Amino acid sequence: MFIVALYEPEIPPNTGNIIRLCSNIGAELHLIKPLGFDLDDKKLRRAGLDYSEWVDVKIHENYDTFLESLGSSRIFACSTHGTKRYTDMSYRDGDVFLFGPETRGLPKELRLDFPPDQVIKLPMVPNNRSLNLSNATSIILYEAWRQLDFIGAE
Repeated sequence: MFIVALYEPEIPPNTGNIIRLCSNIGAELHLIKPLGFDLDDKKLRRAGLDYSEWVDVKIHENYDTFLESLGSSRIFACSTHGTKRYTDMSYRDGDVFLFGPETRGLPKELRLDFPPDQVIKLPMVPNNRSLNLSNATSIILYEAWRQLDFIGAE
């Protein structure tokens, strides 16, 4: 299935919601430190409810150790600075979706490490900053899962 990676996430309820999302679609969740919260944060637990037991969450000390853990997986950087709409891509089982911190997004130097067609975006009307992290993650993940005919769903 897919891998969702949160680079330096800052807001516990967003991560909790993404835990629920990953659990419900069968995706792994990778958190890349530093985190803007403690993993025992009650807001994280409240948003994730008891789903944390059902999702494979991996914690990485930094971005390099995260990359080393992936092997040859294809990574899509998700950014408002993307050059391709998320709907224009053909996704495969095992793809990774990398999201940046809520207040800053993925750093430019990190985005530049990706081929332009692997930096994807959600279309929005002009003069808006971004969607909420958990909402954006849901939209992109469900499109990718739809393309795989919702493999594993009832």
